[in-house]
Amino acid sequence: MDEVEDRKAALRRSARDARSALDDEDRRIASATIVARLLALRELARAGTVAVYAATDDEPDLGELVGALAARGVRTLWPRVVGAGLELAQAGPTQLRPGFRGISEPEGPAVDPHVVDALLVPGLAFDPHGARLGRGGGHYDRLLAAVDGSALRVGVAFACQVVPSVPRAPHDLGVDLVVTERSVHRGGARIEDAPA
Repeated sequence: MDEVEDRKAALRRSARDARSALDDEDRRIASATIVARLLALRELARAGTVAVYAATDDEPDLGELVGALAARGVRTLWPRVVGAGLELAQAGPTQLRPGFRGISEPEGPAVDPHVVDALLVPGLAFDPHGARLGRGGGHYDRLLAAVDGSALRVGVAFACQVVPSVPRAPHDLGVDLVVTERSVHRGGARIEDAPA
Protein backbone atom coordinates (compact mmCIF):
# COMPACT_ATOMS: atom_id res chain seq x y z
CA MET A 1 0.00 0.00 0.00
CA ASP A 2 2.87 2.39 0.73
CA GLU A 3 4.09 2.00 -2.84
CA VAL A 4 0.65 3.00 -4.18
CA GLU A 5 0.54 6.02 -1.86
CA ASP A 6 4.05 7.05 -2.89
CA ARG A 7 3.09 6.82 -6.57
CA LYS A 8 -0.07 8.84 -5.88
CA ALA A 9 1.92 11.55 -4.09
CA ALA A 10 4.34 11.86 -7.00
CA LEU A 11 1.49 11.97 -9.51
CA ARG A 12 -0.33 14.61 -7.47
CA ARG A 13 2.76 16.83 -7.62
CA SER A 14 3.26 16.40 -11.36
CA ALA A 15 -0.47 16.85 -12.13
CA ARG A 16 -0.62 20.05 -10.07
CA ASP A 17 2.45 21.36 -11.86
CA ALA A 18 0.99 20.54 -15.29
CA ARG A 19 -2.32 22.18 -14.48
CA SER A 20 -0.65 25.23 -12.92
CA ALA A 21 1.44 25.71 -16.07
CA LEU A 22 -1.68 26.65 -18.05
CA ASP A 23 -2.13 30.38 -18.34
CA ASP A 24 -5.49 32.03 -17.68
CA GLU A 25 -6.39 32.38 -21.37
CA ASP A 26 -5.55 28.74 -22.15
CA ARG A 27 -7.59 27.67 -19.13
CA ARG A 28 -10.55 29.81 -20.24
CA ILE A 29 -10.51 28.47 -23.80
CA ALA A 30 -10.06 24.88 -22.65
CA SER A 31 -12.91 25.23 -20.13
CA ALA A 32 -15.24 26.50 -22.86
CA THR A 33 -14.34 23.53 -25.07
CA ILE A 34 -14.89 21.11 -22.18
CA VAL A 35 -18.33 22.62 -21.55
CA ALA A 36 -19.22 22.19 -25.24
CA ARG A 37 -18.11 18.54 -25.11
CA LEU A 38 -20.16 17.92 -21.98
CA LEU A 39 -23.25 19.48 -23.55
CA ALA A 40 -22.80 17.22 -26.59
CA LEU A 41 -22.78 14.01 -24.52
CA ARG A 42 -25.91 12.01 -25.32
CA GLU A 43 -26.08 10.74 -21.74
CA LEU A 44 -26.05 14.28 -20.36
CA ALA A 45 -28.80 15.29 -22.81
CA ARG A 46 -31.10 12.78 -21.06
CA ALA A 47 -30.20 13.83 -17.51
CA GLY A 48 -32.76 15.62 -15.36
CA THR A 49 -30.48 16.18 -12.36
CA VAL A 50 -26.77 16.86 -12.72
CA ALA A 51 -24.27 17.31 -9.88
CA VAL A 52 -21.61 19.85 -10.85
CA TYR A 53 -18.72 21.35 -8.91
CA ALA A 54 -17.45 24.84 -8.16
CA ALA A 55 -14.03 25.13 -9.77
CA THR A 56 -10.97 26.27 -7.92
CA ASP A 57 -8.76 28.74 -9.77
CA ASP A 58 -6.91 26.06 -11.71
CA GLU A 59 -9.74 23.56 -12.44
CA PRO A 60 -11.94 23.53 -15.55
CA ASP A 61 -14.66 26.13 -15.00
CA LEU A 62 -18.18 24.78 -15.54
CA GLY A 63 -19.95 28.10 -15.06
CA GLU A 64 -21.21 28.22 -18.66
CA LEU A 65 -22.44 24.64 -18.37
CA VAL A 66 -24.73 25.46 -15.46
CA GLY A 67 -26.56 28.14 -17.46
CA ALA A 68 -26.94 25.84 -20.47
CA LEU A 69 -28.27 23.03 -18.27
CA ALA A 70 -30.75 25.40 -16.63
CA ALA A 71 -31.98 26.40 -20.11
CA ARG A 72 -32.66 22.70 -20.75
CA GLY A 73 -34.67 22.47 -17.52
CA VAL A 74 -31.97 20.45 -15.75
CA ARG A 75 -31.68 20.69 -11.96
CA THR A 76 -28.10 21.29 -10.82
CA LEU A 77 -26.74 20.15 -7.48
CA TRP A 78 -23.48 21.27 -5.88
CA PRO A 79 -21.33 19.48 -3.31
CA ARG A 80 -20.38 20.70 0.13
CA VAL A 81 -18.05 19.11 2.63
CA VAL A 82 -19.69 17.60 5.70
CA GLY A 83 -17.19 15.80 7.91
CA ALA A 84 -15.28 13.30 5.79
CA GLY A 85 -17.83 13.26 2.98
CA LEU A 86 -19.77 15.41 0.56
CA GLU A 87 -23.47 16.09 0.45
CA LEU A 88 -25.35 17.70 -2.41
CA ALA A 89 -27.68 20.69 -2.40
CA GLN A 90 -29.56 22.52 -5.12
CA ALA A 91 -28.38 26.04 -5.88
CA GLY A 92 -27.60 28.45 -8.65
CA PRO A 93 -24.07 29.77 -9.17
CA THR A 94 -24.95 33.01 -7.38
CA GLN A 95 -26.20 31.09 -4.33
CA LEU A 96 -22.80 29.62 -3.45
CA ARG A 97 -20.71 30.76 -0.49
CA PRO A 98 -17.08 30.07 0.51
CA GLY A 99 -16.83 26.75 2.32
CA PHE A 100 -14.21 24.07 2.95
CA ARG A 101 -10.74 25.31 1.90
CA GLY A 102 -12.42 28.41 0.43
CA ILE A 103 -14.22 26.38 -2.27
CA SER A 104 -17.71 27.66 -3.07
CA GLU A 105 -20.51 25.54 -1.60
CA PRO A 106 -24.33 25.64 -1.62
CA GLU A 107 -26.32 26.67 1.44
CA GLY A 108 -29.66 24.94 0.80
CA PRO A 109 -31.01 21.70 2.26
CA ALA A 110 -29.25 18.45 1.39
CA VAL A 111 -30.63 16.39 -1.50
CA ASP A 112 -30.57 12.59 -1.67
CA PRO A 113 -27.63 11.64 -3.95
CA HIS A 114 -29.71 8.82 -5.47
CA VAL A 115 -31.62 11.41 -7.56
CA VAL A 116 -28.45 12.26 -9.52
CA ASP A 117 -28.49 11.23 -13.18
CA ALA A 118 -24.96 12.49 -13.86
CA LEU A 119 -22.13 13.45 -11.53
CA LEU A 120 -19.33 15.69 -12.84
CA VAL A 121 -16.14 15.09 -10.89
CA PRO A 122 -12.94 17.13 -10.75
CA GLY A 123 -9.60 15.51 -10.07
CA LEU A 124 -5.87 16.04 -10.22
CA ALA A 125 -5.32 13.21 -12.71
CA PHE A 126 -7.34 10.67 -14.67
CA ASP A 127 -6.37 7.82 -16.94
CA PRO A 128 -8.22 6.77 -20.10
CA HIS A 129 -9.88 3.89 -18.22
CA GLY A 130 -11.54 6.25 -15.74
CA ALA A 131 -9.21 5.85 -12.76
CA ARG A 132 -9.18 9.11 -10.81
CA LEU A 133 -6.69 10.75 -8.49
CA GLY A 134 -8.12 13.42 -6.20
CA ARG A 135 -6.52 15.55 -3.54
CA GLY A 136 -6.33 12.68 -1.09
CA GLY A 137 -9.23 13.35 1.29
CA GLY A 138 -11.53 10.71 -0.17
CA HIS A 139 -14.50 13.10 -0.34
CA TYR A 140 -15.37 12.30 -3.94
CA ASP A 141 -14.78 8.56 -3.47
CA ARG A 142 -17.52 8.61 -0.84
CA LEU A 143 -19.84 10.65 -3.08
CA LEU A 144 -19.18 8.36 -6.06
CA ALA A 145 -20.19 5.44 -3.85
CA ALA A 146 -23.33 7.23 -2.64
CA VAL A 147 -24.92 8.05 -6.01
CA ASP A 148 -27.19 5.54 -7.71
CA GLY A 149 -25.41 2.82 -9.65
CA SER A 150 -27.05 3.94 -12.89
CA ALA A 151 -25.79 7.53 -12.57
CA LEU A 152 -23.23 8.59 -15.16
CA ARG A 153 -19.89 9.49 -13.54
CA VAL A 154 -17.88 11.97 -15.61
CA GLY A 155 -14.32 13.02 -14.84
CA VAL A 156 -13.60 16.58 -15.94
CA ALA A 157 -10.01 17.70 -16.51
CA PHE A 158 -7.63 19.46 -18.81
CA ALA A 159 -5.83 17.24 -21.32
CA CYS A 160 -2.53 17.71 -19.46
CA GLN A 161 -4.10 15.87 -16.50
CA VAL A 162 -4.76 12.63 -18.39
CA VAL A 163 -1.95 10.15 -17.81
CA PRO A 164 -1.45 6.57 -19.04
CA SER A 165 -2.21 5.03 -15.64
CA VAL A 166 -3.41 6.24 -12.24
CA PRO A 167 -2.38 4.10 -9.24
CA ARG A 168 -5.41 2.71 -7.42
CA ALA A 169 -6.13 1.37 -3.97
CA PRO A 170 -9.14 -0.92 -3.36
CA HIS A 171 -11.27 1.97 -2.03
CA ASP A 172 -10.60 4.25 -5.04
CA LEU A 173 -13.59 4.67 -7.33
CA GLY A 174 -13.37 5.68 -10.97
CA VAL A 175 -15.56 7.37 -13.53
CA ASP A 176 -17.35 6.20 -16.68
CA LEU A 177 -16.04 8.95 -18.95
CA VAL A 178 -13.19 11.43 -18.88
CA VAL A 179 -13.83 14.69 -20.74
CA THR A 180 -11.05 17.13 -21.64
CA GLU A 181 -10.73 19.92 -24.17
CA ARG A 182 -9.06 17.50 -26.59
CA SER A 183 -10.90 14.23 -26.14
CA VAL A 184 -13.53 12.07 -24.50
CA HIS A 185 -12.35 8.76 -23.05
CA ARG A 186 -14.79 5.93 -22.43
CA GLY A 187 -13.53 2.64 -21.00
CA GLY A 188 -9.99 3.22 -22.18
CA ALA A 189 -10.98 4.19 -25.72
CA ARG A 190 -10.56 7.69 -27.05
CA ILE A 191 -13.95 8.17 -28.65
CA GLU A 192 -13.65 11.71 -29.89
CA ASP A 193 -10.77 13.98 -30.79
CA ALA A 194 -10.53 17.70 -31.20
CA PRO A 195 -7.92 19.46 -33.31
CA ALA A 196 -4.79 20.08 -31.28
